[in-house]
Amino acid sequence: MIRKILIYIKAACFLILISATFVFASTINKDVHGVAIKGYDPVAYFTDQNPTMGESTFQYKWQDATWYFTSEDHKRLFVSNPEKYAPEFGGYCAYGVSKGSKADIDPTAWSIVDNKLYLNFNESVQAIWKKNSVEYIRVANQNWPKIK
Repeated sequence: MIRKILIYIKAACFLILISATFVFASTINKDVHGVAIKGYDPVAYFTDQNPTMGESTFQYKWQDATWYFTSEDHKRLFVSNPEKYAPEFGGYCAYGVSKGSKADIDPTAWSIVDNKLYLNFNESVQAIWKKNSVEYIRVANQNWPKIK
């Protein structure tokens, strides 16, 4: 009986690991429903200087991910130039990429540097990131082609 339980636990762990691999195998950081930036509007970071949750009413499919927006205007801006508004490094933690790995993000831990959006794992990581973001960006740009 205990042996069967252990087999089921191992199988469940394996399935979780495989699922996580598929989620992080993408070049765009998205949730299990395929939504980028956890549903936050990428354009709002630029136009409102504030992370704002988008709505499924205003969505657009790009780079095998679904992007949410707060308005039709924001959606239109994104559609016209997604590279301008999409976060760098596929929306993975920019600091994590500078350290050679893909890490999830907190959409409220963000910065815009040279008109590009960078997201971080959390506010603590963001504080480290902001101390030397130019150097972290340089290193992350070197790492991204290898880990994306």
